[in-house]
Amino acid sequence: MSYPDPTPVTDLMEGFRRSKTMFAAVSLGIFDLLAAGPLEGKEVAARLNANADAMQRLLEACVSLRLLTSDTGKFANADVADVYLRTSSERALTGYIQYSNDALYQLWGHLEDAVREGTPRWEQTFGWPGPIFEHFFSTPEKMRTFTLAMHGQGVSTSPEVVRAFDLSRFSTIVDLGAATGHLVIAACEAWPQLRGVVFDMEKVLSVAREFVAKSPAHDRITFQSGDFFLNELPRADLYALGRILHDWPESKIRLLLQRVFESLPAGGGLLIAEKQIFEDRSGPVGAYMQSLGMLVCTEGKERSLSEYTGLLKEAGFATVEGKRTGKYLDAILAVKA
Repeated sequence: MSYPDPTPVTDLMEGFRRSKTMFAAVSLGIFDLLAAGPLEGKEVAARLNANADAMQRLLEACVSLRLLTSDTGKFANADVADVYLRTSSERALTGYIQYSNDALYQLWGHLEDAVREGTPRWEQTFGWPGPIFEHFFSTPEKMRTFTLAMHGQGVSTSPEVVRAFDLSRFSTIVDLGAATGHLVIAACEAWPQLRGVVFDMEKVLSVAREFVAKSPAHDRITFQSGDFFLNELPRADLYALGRILHDWPESKIRLLLQRVFESLPAGGGLLIAEKQIFEDRSGPVGAYMQSLGMLVCTEGKERSLSEYTGLLKEAGFATVEGKRTGKYLDAILAVKA
């Protein structure tokens, strides 16, 4: 009797170990330390106040994962680590890695309870009642970590999202819940006629100003603080929602989409950046992993284009078009008649 190859199962059994190895290396500061040049394992251990044998094992594990290289007994950052795992890199994913290590890793430990009860696990894991976003921003350090987490993935995706459709007909884009402003920056750099507004809480805007100042389009980008559920929205003919709708249940989404629709002029649009589940519900894997992440973390979930279309049409939008970008997030453009 022949049996199927167990590799898909054994790979998944090991998956969390690989993730945690990278998380630990980032958290300990290994990639930042090695950015200055190669070091022996014992030197890394001494500078990071760690056990020499244990550090050697971690470093060698990172070599096996191709995050580090090793030559003549010294360790150095691989190119991929230098770009994405060094905190000073403009394309660093370290914010999201830190958020994954400090929050998501623990929350996913209660996935079974989340499935049984259909509710997020913040109180069970950390003893915190909701709403969870208050905890993301409870200290300046947590706020910065979470905002940079959104930036790391957004900066590699937003240029594709803003080019997915012809935005030349629009004059002003307002990104609601803009974080570091990466989508507004990408839009204004791609479409020279656009002026942009970064809309978020005042404490987040301090981080956004750092990134906008570096953009060649900075003179066309302004800032406005507020809560998109409560405050009047800045006037625009194009709004953007990047990784916002998946945070919320349908009741909150309907409220937000109605507010956006009513603020838009005729012919105005809404650009949405979210993962899209395939219509046959077969994937993609990343969208389903994110949807389970939303289960343990928020009130929301990932949706298909047809599900988003239903919500957008219900809000009054006349046309809805979706595009797959090939990047972390896909794009949807809804237009008001």
